[in-house]
Amino acid sequence: MNDANNKRLIEKINEVESDYGSKFSNTQKILLTTDGSITSILDVLNGKIDLKTLEQHFEDSTEEIANLINVKKGEKINYREVLMHKNDEPLIYAVSYIPLKRLDDNFKSDLIRADTPIGRILKKYNIESRREIKNIQVEKTNKKLEKLFKTNADLLTREYSIIKDNEILIWIKETFPVNYFKED
Repeated sequence: MNDANNKRLIEKINEVESDYGSKFSNTQKILLTTDGSITSILDVLNGKIDLKTLEQHFEDSTEEIANLINVKKGEKINYREVLMHKNDEPLIYAVSYIPLKRLDDNFKSDLIRADTPIGRILKKYNIESRREIKNIQVEKTNKKLEKLFKTNADLLTREYSIIKDNEILIWIKETFPVNYFKED
């Protein structure tokens, strides 16, 4: 990530903190701004984490999804909802859209097999890619995430794309409660 992007992300975090009226911990800031694997960071913080696939299926892209991943409306995508956790304690909820036409068979097979974090799949196949963070914000929770996280706290979210060969390979939105990853 170049200096301009770093500055932009720092400014975005400062803006979100100001709008929310609260400072975020360094760990939260790292999770929201990293251009590396969240899985690796969570492994360092918690020991090797696990992934539970909540839902995964193939579908035709809507116009909104097609715009996010730069495909034509109606093209086949993989929709995936997962919960990263440690000892059944939720850490991060994530949704991803993946255009099937951009996946090789091995990657697709590992993805469909579920319960493997995307970061580990990318590493397994030595896929050279970069992440472009599109948005960082605080959102109100919903019933589904209240139940998953067992809290009604607001949510810190980030949206980003994983880019390979100048095309969007994966679009991801990661979410965790604002009271998670606080430093003592």
